[in-house]
Amino acid sequence: MKKICLLLFALALLSFAYKQKTKTKVYLIGDSTMSIKETKVYPETGWGMPFAYFFDSTIEVDNRAKNGRSTRTFISENRWQPLADNLQEGDYVFIQFGHNDESKEKTDRYTTPEQFKINLTKFVTETRAKKASPILITAVARRKFDSTNHVVDGHGVYTEIVRELAKELDVPMIDLQKTSTALLEKMGKENSKLLFLQLEKNEHPNYPDGKEDNTHFNELGARKIAQLVLQDMTNLKLDLVNHIVKPAVKK
Repeated sequence: MKKICLLLFALALLSFAYKQKTKTKVYLIGDSTMSIKETKVYPETGWGMPFAYFFDSTIEVDNRAKNGRSTRTFISENRWQPLADNLQEGDYVFIQFGHNDESKEKTDRYTTPEQFKINLTKFVTETRAKKASPILITAVARRKFDSTNHVVDGHGVYTEIVRELAKELDVPMIDLQKTSTALLEKMGKENSKLLFLQLEKNEHPNYPDGKEDNTHFNELGARKIAQLVLQDMTNLKLDLVNHIVKPAVKK
């Protein structure tokens, strides 16, 4: 009788724990192009900020992306392990690195291509070990045009590593390098400035001397990039797509 009572108690606890997980978490890990920004740097906006508002109340977006981080420093600064420890079945981890890994001149963050692949593999395998879903994302394009008005691929081997690893490990991949490049080329060299942190002198109190940044987005650019991510999610037919908020129908 005592054993039966203990078993029933254990089942009740499991049922309670299951009911407590009413939300699926979507973790974002990456660099400044994705991260949440402090008010002092507005209108700079990471694409993960508008991304969080595209989902219904059953989804919680937890943006852990951080300015200046590479796969190496994200691990060495103990940003990954707490996330991995808290992952639950059904959660997602969106993984977008490359901008800082490739920066040879910045030794505090540079990651060799070989180590980059090892680190990405770690994120994928440890996510799957918790029965959560990893999503690999290639680094978003910088606004740099060549003489023929085509966007220069500044990520080189790091983009290819993400693509190859996605195939090797059978991981869903969002090719943001490809889609953002297409967006910039469609808008053109001049109009694409509208997506980035481009400000004239005294145009914004946070930047009295102006700003010409071809890597980081403003509010419009962040939203456009988030929409590219959502479109690729739809193409991949992720279950998460079923929780995107539908536009209100005008009566």
